[in-house]
Amino acid sequence: MLAPVAALLLSATILLAGNGLQTTLLPVRAEMEIFPAFSIGVMGSAYFLGFVAGCLLTSNLVRRVGHIRVFTAMVAGASAMPLVHILVIDPVAWWVLRAVTGFCIAALFLVIESWLNERADNHTRGAIFSIYTTLNYAAITVGQLMIMFYDPALFPLFAIASVLVSVAAIPVALTTSAAPAPLSDVRMRPLHLLRISPVGVVGCAAIGMCNGAFWSLGPAYAVGIGFNTTQIALFMSVTVIGGALSQWPFGRLSDRLDRRVVIIGVGLLSAISGLGLFLVTGRWPIAIAPLAFAFGAFSFPVYALSVAHVNDLITNESFVEVSGGLLLVNGIAAVIGPLLAAAAMGYAGPAALFLFIAIIYLVLCAFAFLRMRIRPLPAETHGAEFVVVAETVATNPVALDPRADEESSDGGVPEDVQAEPADLPEPEAASEAQTRPEGATEQQMDDGADLHEEQPEQAVPPRKADD
Repeated sequence: MLAPVAALLLSATILLAGNGLQTTLLPVRAEMEIFPAFSIGVMGSAYFLGFVAGCLLTSNLVRRVGHIRVFTAMVAGASAMPLVHILVIDPVAWWVLRAVTGFCIAALFLVIESWLNERADNHTRGAIFSIYTTLNYAAITVGQLMIMFYDPALFPLFAIASVLVSVAAIPVALTTSAAPAPLSDVRMRPLHLLRISPVGVVGCAAIGMCNGAFWSLGPAYAVGIGFNTTQIALFMSVTVIGGALSQWPFGRLSDRLDRRVVIIGVGLLSAISGLGLFLVTGRWPIAIAPLAFAFGAFSFPVYALSVAHVNDLITNESFVEVSGGLLLVNGIAAVIGPLLAAAAMGYAGPAALFLFIAIIYLVLCAFAFLRMRIRPLPAETHGAEFVVVAETVATNPVALDPRADEESSDGGVPEDVQAEPADLPEPEAASEAQTRPEGATEQQMDDGADLHEEQPEQAVPPRKADD
């Protein structure tokens, strides 16, 4: 099963290890250089801004020059950036360099994932997707732990990050697999998705703000409270490990309950963990590691749960279109989150990072609860089974989603996925049997989107293998 994609998986793993090292190293070094907290936040936002731009523009580049040339160019760019960081130590220069890095990383993973998708078949796609996601988390953890090898104030860690990105090109360059078909553009309509599933879209935005802030400023928080290099690496790693271990259990639970209930539950637990980190900072250091593990375990699954909830409710939209729109929402929120969190840290100290995150999750929970009050239908079945998605790790979370093949084989979306009905005022509401579309389940009507006017039929574009 793995033979056709082993080289691609190896490249992705090495690339993520190098990127994971940079994610921890740069904020730590920026703190050592006494960059202001807001400047470090801008650096994180710049990375996600470049990441979103890479997702949007890479398909055009691939159509013009092909997968191999794009991959080669992006590896050269991504491997050069860590070396330029150490040569030019200036906040504004680092903002630009992080934006370029984000663009290159997004382009590299779009190429790798489209290649993986074409090499997998209907019987192996789900298993390969699970292995790929597991390797994502493992590689990020290993990359973060590499910061313990050398002093971040010195050159070697930047060189190691550059070497890892460069070496990641070797398996792809030597693979015998044929290049995939050209990438096709995907429509992205975030506002349309918001009308279909407000909870799902707001959930993707919330996790984008929170995780964007955590990835950008988590190491700066650790430096600010006096952690040494080893403690910083362990702090970041236990958070990622917690998120990796909890994805599947919470996902399977959401297959049996209303997904909004699970989103509210993990959101509240994430807020409690964040408040706990805010309160124990400077008072009870021994509690930081277990709270960080709990924070990762409860917060990281929110993105996959939100994506699954939106997929439960889509009608004429393709899974690829939905995934692209949600990724855009998540990326834009990840640009905004570090800026707001950095401002909070500059005003109230490093621990304000987790106070900011806790507030965002509480707002998400309140919004989801309000939506459930508008349409309080119990969840009995779901149109789409939960699929683990590593948020902000990969550029195209649906690329290996086995549901995408169902879509392409049928020429449309699976028949059991129906749109939810419009909210009707209580006195005029018809009976459930009258208002429910034929063949729809209660859960497929659950999110209460405000679709009072009839939506025109939309043709589902034919899906290519690299979508």
